[in-house]
Amino acid sequence: MAVKVVTVAQMQALEDASERAGVSKDTLMENAGLACAQQVRRHMGGTAGRKTLLLIGPGNNGADGLVIARHLRRWGAEVCCYVVRGRPDHDPKMTDALRYDVDVVDAEQDPGFARLQEWLFSSSVVVDAILGAGRYRPLEGAVGEVVELVNRYRSSGSDCSVISIDLPTGVNPDTGATDENALVADVTLALCYPKFGIVNFPGAGYAGRIVVLGIGLPLQAREGIDLPVEWMSDSAAADLLPPRPLDSHKGTYGHLLIVAGSRNFVGASVLAAMAAHRVGAGLVTLATPESVYPIAASKLTETIHLPLPEDADGRVNATAVEVIEERLGGYSALAVGCGLGLSPGTAAFMERLLLANTDLPMPPVVIDADGLNNLARCEAWPSRLHSSAVLTPHPGEMATLTRQLTAGVQADRLGIAGSSAVEWGQTVLLKGAHSIVASPDGPRCILPFANPALAAGGTGDVLTGIIGGLLAQGLSPYEAAQLGGYLHGSAGEVARNSVGSAGVVASDLLLHIPQIIDQLRG
Repeated sequence: MAVKVVTVAQMQALEDASERAGVSKDTLMENAGLACAQQVRRHMGGTAGRKTLLLIGPGNNGADGLVIARHLRRWGAEVCCYVVRGRPDHDPKMTDALRYDVDVVDAEQDPGFARLQEWLFSSSVVVDAILGAGRYRPLEGAVGEVVELVNRYRSSGSDCSVISIDLPTGVNPDTGATDENALVADVTLALCYPKFGIVNFPGAGYAGRIVVLGIGLPLQAREGIDLPVEWMSDSAAADLLPPRPLDSHKGTYGHLLIVAGSRNFVGASVLAAMAAHRVGAGLVTLATPESVYPIAASKLTETIHLPLPEDADGRVNATAVEVIEERLGGYSALAVGCGLGLSPGTAAFMERLLLANTDLPMPPVVIDADGLNNLARCEAWPSRLHSSAVLTPHPGEMATLTRQLTAGVQADRLGIAGSSAVEWGQTVLLKGAHSIVASPDGPRCILPFANPALAAGGTGDVLTGIIGGLLAQGLSPYEAAQLGGYLHGSAGEVARNSVGSAGVVASDLLLHIPQIIDQLRG
């Protein structure tokens, strides 16, 4: 089942629907506590002799923590529940924890936080069960002081890990806004579905690694509740992979035409073409300016080449459209934009190719980089774009396309990607940390990658080639953007792990793409 991203109100509606379907909220809480305890045990490498500190809040998140404590104690761990803010007088979860001899300390009875510090310094894991998806509020009083102490201890170089339940304390569950002293987690265990607060920045920067845990929500609880935003996962990506039958041939996997490159940006065209090959396109033709062709051809043995007329500066001009139009019927998909450069000639080229001739049978197209910047110069381009397309802007390009500031785009990435996709009638992939893929029909997905190693020139060209190669193999624009973004992000993770956060170059991603595809196939 797809992993959705939910607001607090949507999660409450799901829990209410679960009760109507016969699975009580208490059962969901017990399931959640057991699943979290299992993750904590796995993180610690066992429980025997391990000390665990749980920070317990006043609401349901604190109750989850008490269930976790009970199971860890039952499995042999030494457990302290530090009650940061008072629990209710009638508290069955506390009663159950005490029955298993869990050590409970109340912050009100701990002057100077002496007992807290004693447990903090000797614990393998600190579990944050203070606020979770409860009401967002400023961190003050004992809560603020405890969080500050834990953050200070964590940043001192301690080996102790911090695991937050559902959300780190101090992160707004619906927006990702954070208190200036929000708790910084190493891992966040998202219960049932991740909340928007841990997939939107800045909150995502406090969540660490996100692990989504099932809590036994019945399938029928989803019925009638609109959950349009998906958190992309391995299983969802695997479901989108185009088949590779044994009796296939190169024609089975489509023919991609890439229009890219200029005298100053030769590498962009090469990276896009190599990525298309690596993602499994049957044939790839690279159309580049005449002066770029011999350089690109020397690097691309497997690629078909189509030299194009160029201007004095080595950029394609409008007459290049005639060369492409003669052959366009032979291609399954088109990728355009990488390294084209920006000039009146390239803008005229884009207009003639994609906007002017509505009688031309245009295959699906992915448009990136200078393709987008040139398109933005064309009057009323969204209503004139006569092909199904994937647009892949970074925040600056999105600001140009929507005629607003980059900061405004970043402040509402999910909303702007979604509204733009609907307005333009095209799939949009808004690049950046946790890239957004938005369908013109309304669904959106968030890609679970925030990787500084990808902040390098050429990685966007690789993404364009991947998406183009998937379009050529028959995926719809939304599917190609989802899967392409996921393969690209996964390759970036592997490259970072092997090279480091700094120093990854775009070509490092290429060999990992087919390996990741095989891993997803299982």
